[in-house]
Amino acid sequence: MLRIWLVVFSLLLSSASFAAQESSMTLLDNRFRVDPTIKQITFVIYRAENSQPVVLVRPDGKKYYAWRSPDNVRWYQESSMDIISIDKPMPGPWQAVGKVTPKNKIKLISHLELSTDVLPNRLYQGESLKFTARLTSDKKPLILRDFLDRVKLKVTFTKFVENEESLIKEARPIPEVIGEFADDGMELDEISGDGVFTVSLPVTSAPGKYRVRITSGNGIFLRAQEQEVLVYPSPIEVTFIQSRSETESHKVVFSGEQGMIEPGTIAATIEHHDPEGHQVDVQGSAAKESNKLELTIPYSDAIGNYSWSGDLFATEMGSGRGLIFPLNEYTYSLVEEVDMAETRRLQEEERLKQQKIMEEMRLLEMREEKKTQGMIMIAIGNVVVILIALVAWFVIGKLRARKQAVPEMQLEMPKK
Repeated sequence: MLRIWLVVFSLLLSSASFAAQESSMTLLDNRFRVDPTIKQITFVIYRAENSQPVVLVRPDGKKYYAWRSPDNVRWYQESSMDIISIDKPMPGPWQAVGKVTPKNKIKLISHLELSTDVLPNRLYQGESLKFTARLTSDKKPLILRDFLDRVKLKVTFTKFVENEESLIKEARPIPEVIGEFADDGMELDEISGDGVFTVSLPVTSAPGKYRVRITSGNGIFLRAQEQEVLVYPSPIEVTFIQSRSETESHKVVFSGEQGMIEPGTIAATIEHHDPEGHQVDVQGSAAKESNKLELTIPYSDAIGNYSWSGDLFATEMGSGRGLIFPLNEYTYSLVEEVDMAETRRLQEEERLKQQKIMEEMRLLEMREEKKTQGMIMIAIGNVVVILIALVAWFVIGKLRARKQAVPEMQLEMPKK
């Protein structure tokens, strides 16, 4: 019996030794093979926390780095993970050199594809539509949670320009991001981590022709999908009529464009808030064969700011496509009534007050003007007196000089 236990114990030791040897080999030899049929592959590489990104070695020995790689390589990195996507990878054995964790090793995603819903060729400014994208690997739904959690799909609208790629970068139109979404089970996304991304796309772009591009926000995908669409002006006009009397209600009128909106399909819901935060919900739908809907909001005499928002629904004629138009928040105010007689009296008092001030200012200006003129006259008089004194002094000096000169001339005359 003792011998049997010794044999079992020795077997357990050898098994543990082999397992430890396999683990260390996994850490040192992170090799994987790429099949010749694969046109695009993504590596999900787990490594030690806060370690450096791995170095990817091709079958021919050429190395790829996170900070230096060719155009066909896209590298996304975190503190403990590298996601590397390569177009047209070289077939054969590859190797990842780095502190790769033996627990998760390396996961390969081959034939990764992104498929999306086809957008309607005709969109309307202001509408919002449900849009879905799907990620598959080898034609099967991709359900690798660590990968999906790091993929953020981005939808952009770019003004359509012929031969855009031939233009210099500064001359190309700037893409407008209208939606970003993740496979997180939030909002319109139904199930988290199922490889299906769903989002509500708001069409905010001005009417015109656009290129729609669906790409990856973290750079794993480059221009994965592209489509051309036309954006038309909104086919429904929304008018708010504010009541000025407590005997009447406020009105919101929705008018569909003939030939664009199927009659009888307009419906709307409104949430109305008063200054105290109380909410009133109003909803309704158009009558059969009618392209107009009128909703009434109860009048309130509370002083302050009001707001309302909601959603508008309709059906496009011809295609039968359901349309959703979110109604942005609209605000209006109610102020105290003004006593017109008192207002006119106060205005008249203010006018008379201003008139009196103007008259006093004119009198003051006249006084200042007279004072200035007087000072000028005094200055002129002083100058004249000084000039007269100078002339008199000069003349008197001349006369005195002449009188002194006459006796001297008489003394100098010879005696006869």
